[in-house]
Amino acid sequence: MHVPDGFINAPVSAVTGVVAAGAVAVSLRGARRELGSERAAPLAGLVAAFIFAVQMLNFPVAAGTSGHLLGGALAAILVGPYTGVLCVSVVLLMQGVLFADGGLTALGVNITDMAITTTVVAYLVFRGLVKVLPKKRRSITVASFVAALLSVPAAAVVFTLIYAIGGTTDVSIGKVATAMVGVHVLIGIGEAVITALTVGAVVAVRPDLVYGARGLHQPLKLKVNGELVDAPTPVTTPVAARSHRKVWLVGLAASVVLAGFVSFYASANPDGLEKVAHDKGIDQKAKEHASSDSPLADYGVKDITDARISGGLAGIIGVGVTVVAGTGIFWALRRRRTSDVASTEVPAASEQVS
Repeated sequence: MHVPDGFINAPVSAVTGVVAAGAVAVSLRGARRELGSERAAPLAGLVAAFIFAVQMLNFPVAAGTSGHLLGGALAAILVGPYTGVLCVSVVLLMQGVLFADGGLTALGVNITDMAITTTVVAYLVFRGLVKVLPKKRRSITVASFVAALLSVPAAAVVFTLIYAIGGTTDVSIGKVATAMVGVHVLIGIGEAVITALTVGAVVAVRPDLVYGARGLHQPLKLKVNGELVDAPTPVTTPVAARSHRKVWLVGLAASVVLAGFVSFYASANPDGLEKVAHDKGIDQKAKEHASSDSPLADYGVKDITDARISGGLAGIIGVGVTVVAGTGIFWALRRRRTSDVASTEVPAASEQVS
C-alpha cells in the first residue's frame, strides 16, 4: 500500500506530513516508557528488520493482485504501540530513500496510513479482546489475528479518505472505496495469518518478550480458612542474557533468509493499491520516484544482471540497514530515558540527605 508521488496533491501531502511528524514525536516520548529493559532496544530494531523482510514477500490474494504485510499490528503487539509506530516508520523511510518504494513527498501519507492507522487500530482491538478473553497464550494469538485482520481494511479506508480530500484525479470515490476495502479485506487475512503465527511462536517460547502478553497469567489462588486468597508471587530467576541473544540471532537469521532468498518466489502481481490505482485511473498523475536512480531501486542491486542474486542481495542489505538504523534509534531513546530517570532521582536523594 505504498503511495507513490503524484497520487495526493501538495497541500494534503504537507498536512499529512505534519500529522505524521506529530505522531512520531509523540511516539518518541511514549517509546521511552515501553523501552524499559536493556533488551528492548535491539528487539525493537529486530522487529523493524523483520517487517522489512516480510514486506518483500508479496502473496497472491485475487486474480492479478497480490498483498504484503503492513506490520503495524505485529509491531504494536510485540514491542508496544508507540514503539510500533516508530518501527514501521523506520521501515517506510528506508524503503522510500533506498529502494524507491513509496514516494518521498508521500512519506507523510504512508506513515499516517501504514504506521499510525494500522498500529492504533490493531492495538485498540487487541487490548479490547485480551481483556475479555481467557488469560491464556492462545488468547494472545487469537487477539493478534483479529487485530491484524481489521487493521488492513482500516488503512484502506484512511487512504480513501485522504484521496477523497487531496486526490489528483477526478474519479468516483465510491468505486475507489469499494475496490480498496474489498481487496484489502483479503490482504488482511494474509496479514492476520502472518501476525498470529509470529506472535504465537514468540509467545510459545518467550512470552516475556511480547509487550502485549504482559499480565498474561492469572494469580494463583489458595484456600485459607475457607476463603480464596492470592498466592505469594514466586521468585523467578532472571532469564540469562545469552537466551535473549539467541532469540535475537534467530530472528535476524529468519529475516535474512526471508529477504535474501524466499523473496525471490514472491508474487510479481501488483499489490492491492497498485491494482486499484490502475483499474480506477487514480495513477494518471503518478510521478517518477526521486530515488529511482538509487543503486537499490526496485529491490535490486544496480549492475547485477542475475535477478536472484540482485534481489537477494538487496533484501539482505535492506535488513542490515533497517536493523542498524532501528536499533540505533531505540538505543538512543533508551539512553535518554535512563538519563531522565537518573536526573530525577539525584535531586530527590539530595533532598533526603539535607
